[in-house]
Amino acid sequence: MANPMKVTDNIRINILDALLKPRSVQPNIRQIKRHTGYHKATIKSSLDFLEKKGVLQGFGPKVNFRKLGYKLEVLSLTQADLSEQKIFEKFIETIEKDPHVYWVSSVVGSGNWNFLSRHVYKDIETYHAESQKRYRSIPKFYNLVKDTQSFFSVEPVFKNTSRTKTIIDLIKKERGKKSED
Repeated sequence: MANPMKVTDNIRINILDALLKPRSVQPNIRQIKRHTGYHKATIKSSLDFLEKKGVLQGFGPKVNFRKLGYKLEVLSLTQADLSEQKIFEKFIETIEKDPHVYWVSSVVGSGNWNFLSRHVYKDIETYHAESQKRYRSIPKFYNLVKDTQSFFSVEPVFKNTSRTKTIIDLIKKERGKKSED
């Protein structure tokens, strides 16, 4: 008797991982032609141009992480004393090795926050346990990190539009165009 498929079994996870590799997923030229009416050569040269200019960084799956058991997305604002260079380097090294963290950026705005990070976890308990183990164990951690505010994004999600679609729509709006060129 065959084992039933599961979204997180080895085969499905290996296929999702392979889709993230360079050149694993290519755009469907015929489908783009159907939507735009442009010649295949125009589409291909445009894609090559956008890739060369660094606008297109790749193609891959858009996965609903909640369906894979990661019900909690964490957004953390951190205030750090950047004069603590050695501790900061250890902190960044730890972030780079943390499989839960998928995005970290410097931020500028009101308040004293320097960094915004995004993580995914199965639940709040796992988040707290992992943070305690991974970061608070860095020697002199509190000399570097002065404050952290964490926000937990959970269901229901009221809007979930791709960043790419948002940018395209904004550019079209700036030009005063609502329909495709």
